[in-house]
Amino acid sequence: MPILYEKRNGVAYITLDNPDKANVLDKATSDDISAAWIDMWEDRSVRCAILTGTGDRHFCGGHNLKPRPDLTAEDREYLRTQRIFWPLAGTVHGQKTGVDGRMGDHYPRVWKPVIAAVNGWAAGAGLYTLLASTDIRIASAENAKFKFALTSQGWLGHGPGASLLIKQLRYIDAMKILLTDLPFDAPEALRIGLINEIVPHADLMTRAEELARHICTLPPVAVRMMKEFVVRFGDMPTDQAWHIQNLINSLLIQTTADGEEGRQAFNEKRPPEFNGTLRRRGEPWEALSEEEAKRLDDAYRSGEF
Repeated sequence: MPILYEKRNGVAYITLDNPDKANVLDKATSDDISAAWIDMWEDRSVRCAILTGTGDRHFCGGHNLKPRPDLTAEDREYLRTQRIFWPLAGTVHGQKTGVDGRMGDHYPRVWKPVIAAVNGWAAGAGLYTLLASTDIRIASAENAKFKFALTSQGWLGHGPGASLLIKQLRYIDAMKILLTDLPFDAPEALRIGLINEIVPHADLMTRAEELARHICTLPPVAVRMMKEFVVRFGDMPTDQAWHIQNLINSLLIQTTADGEEGRQAFNEKRPPEFNGTLRRRGEPWEALSEEEAKRLDDAYRSGEF
């Protein structure tokens, strides 16, 4: 298999495993990683994932750019034109939808945290994958390097790299990457906010696992809803986003056991036990007496409930 996929104690490990070919996203790798994202999402015991590559040279060197040997240059031009006007059903810009119907199977946004352990080059589709599918990014001090890698080929890219760079970075930093297409190292990636941390290569997976283990102690439904809230609604006007945030928060409090467990554990001065249990809908409340209604109204107006 071109990827390694395993699950241990609530963490899914997805490793691009084709180091002789720069851990590129060829079709077999893309299909396998798409299946891994689906399994990671649907397995309720998995609370977070770590994405990395085998070896110390490449996280992911991009797409496999070699065309099928049975296609002529004219064939390729025809198919590229066809993709503009007649993309296949069930695809996003020609990519299968996979776990995410908006971003396709190559660059999905899975509503669980994904930590990148960048062990080497992240170029082209490797950089896009970081931008689209990972939330926390740890880089190898010795080996991590980054490159957009499309402008210098005369392309903007079929992937979402340019679109995500201008959203996630400052304008001047995104434009330097996009307009010069120069490679840059981990300290520069940290400076511009592309990654969170730099660690010695020998400590890369240890640090990623530390963060993953901490995330596994948090309420799983709240964590997953937090990610979806930020990605789906973060670009909305603040008052509208805040309204949706409050609605989601009310759902968490009322329909999950974790929503009450966190507060109870805090008040009882004990470690919380979060398991993501959902609550059953109960009977409606009985009509309140005038006295009871006043008592609860006073409590409601105090905000202390």
